[in-house]
Amino acid sequence: MTEIDRPRATFRVVAVAGGVAAAFALASLVADSDSDPAQPAPRPVAPVAFSGELEAPESCDDLLRHYVEAGVDLVGPYGWQWPVHRDLPFDRGPVADLAAPAEASAAKVTRSTSSETGTNVQEAGVDEPDNVKTDGEVLVRVRGTRLLTYDVSGDEVEPLGDLDLGDFEDGEVLLAGDTVVAVGHDGRATRTRVLTIDVSDPADPSVRRTVDYDAATVTARQHGDAVRLVLSAGLPDLDFVQPGDSTTEQTALRTNRALVEGSALTDWLPTVSIDDGDAEQLLDCERVAIPRADITLGTTAVVGFAADAALEDAGDLDALGLAGDATLAYEAADHLYLAAGPEFFGFDGCGFTDFCGMPRFGGSSFATSGTTHVYDFALDGTGATYVGAGEVEGTVRDRWAMDEHDGVLRIAVGPSSETGNFSSVVTLEARDDALVEIGRVDRLGVGEEIKSVRWFEDLAIVVTFRQVDPLYAVDLTDQDDPELIGELKIPGFSSYLHPLGAKRLVGIGEGPQAGRHGWGAQAGLFDVTDLTDPRRIDVLSYGAGSRARAGSDPRQLTWLPQERTVLTVVQKGRGVFVSALEVAGGALDHTMTRVEYGSDAAEVRTVPLYGVGRGGSARVVLVTGEDVRFFDVG
Repeated sequence: MTEIDRPRATFRVVAVAGGVAAAFALASLVADSDSDPAQPAPRPVAPVAFSGELEAPESCDDLLRHYVEAGVDLVGPYGWQWPVHRDLPFDRGPVADLAAPAEASAAKVTRSTSSETGTNVQEAGVDEPDNVKTDGEVLVRVRGTRLLTYDVSGDEVEPLGDLDLGDFEDGEVLLAGDTVVAVGHDGRATRTRVLTIDVSDPADPSVRRTVDYDAATVTARQHGDAVRLVLSAGLPDLDFVQPGDSTTEQTALRTNRALVEGSALTDWLPTVSIDDGDAEQLLDCERVAIPRADITLGTTAVVGFAADAALEDAGDLDALGLAGDATLAYEAADHLYLAAGPEFFGFDGCGFTDFCGMPRFGGSSFATSGTTHVYDFALDGTGATYVGAGEVEGTVRDRWAMDEHDGVLRIAVGPSSETGNFSSVVTLEARDDALVEIGRVDRLGVGEEIKSVRWFEDLAIVVTFRQVDPLYAVDLTDQDDPELIGELKIPGFSSYLHPLGAKRLVGIGEGPQAGRHGWGAQAGLFDVTDLTDPRRIDVLSYGAGSRARAGSDPRQLTWLPQERTVLTVVQKGRGVFVSALEVAGGALDHTMTRVEYGSDAAEVRTVPLYGVGRGGSARVVLVTGEDVRFFDVG
């Protein structure tokens, strides 16, 4: 392949062996019930079994002591010193229904479609918030501070209802039967507002309940009727002083340290209020684990509830906490993994959004200690139970770099101070109360940065980026003896990968345009039938300066398997297009339709409707900033 004077990517195929069953053994360590009379009295809730790397506090005083002793080291003459708090985005995500290829490799790729509510998600059976949801008959969307409903059962889309949500910003929705759960904030991104909305009469939706948490949203997920939030409270807002004309730095430092030493547990633990009622402590002391590892100080809460639950007080919520800041969360069908590091300077000005174009958690763009700590929780309904913890040397770019299969956690990690200048794929298994490394492959993308990761049953595909772009295929069927089985070079890189059945992948990203006319968005079609010889068999360029938005938000891509068509949103200048990529004969046939202009590009969705009697084919609803209508797939 001819070298070009442009940055290139490494596209790697890593076959990850599955089929290793995890043995989950929970230790029983029950916290003492003695507490400081000055602290809120704990509610009579079931104790949580913490052990190993997570310790149960002996009392509320013990928990407060942990916060204070760690907090004193973080305060300076001007208040809290970095790291303090990260940008806390909603996570986005693609579904994984697995099917084996017909020949050439034992590793398996997946056939992936949208969730039942129309969102392109990371895990099958785990729905994610979006600005639009549907049950196939009614479509619900949130735009600004309004919830809008539409009838999509007929030949035309018909508006139904319009509900003012009041002080509610940056909202996204989940749908469970006749209940919408809207997650956003009240104008302060460090808080979370959850609205329960009755849409049993879609022409007249109504807010049933408002719940406010004094903590920012990390993720929201839905398993059936169960909704689970991961929240981060960061560090408390204390009345710190700063040096001035009459205050020296030493005086300010002593004063600020005294404020931390005199803080109460209520300063550290988040609160919750229901329907504008009094604020209650969200977490009981005995349900907040103290990490043994030196992770960033803060409070992370995991909160579960039924979508249509009649919540009256904090006791109706399934909540547990971590006395540390674990702002990377990956949720599989039956497990939640929280990842944390001791030093993470992840605030990059992205605000309350996801995919900001740079790694938020570690990666070469940020300073880290070099080790990522991972905490495993088994899920059952609205509850979560601690399983165990482990650590891996390296940095984790985002939740897409984590995956669980057959009880094995697989993580793609980038370089850190504890590793060489390369990336790795590491497999971990739960044994007793620990996540134990059972396999790894190193030296992927020497001197490069991970751009995207996609997992399958026995396969991981890792895209890295640098000036030179080898593609490596590494077989991990024998996890003790990884083997390099293929190599290829390609220009550009894929920041999002989507499976198109057993033999094909589409990569959405960036690269040099045809005729070397600049750098812009591109879509690549990959043949992974034979993992010893992965190939890019077609590539489509969108023009210099264009942007394929699915690379930063996968919810702006839809795969229609019956039609063998990918719908993805592309922006060129102020114009916003839906690119329909028909996959046929090893090539991409391309049609562009202008659907929007300007700043509403992030609102665009192509929502598939699957119904009885349609033979597996789908109608597609196009949602833009101002309009909702059917889209002609062609």
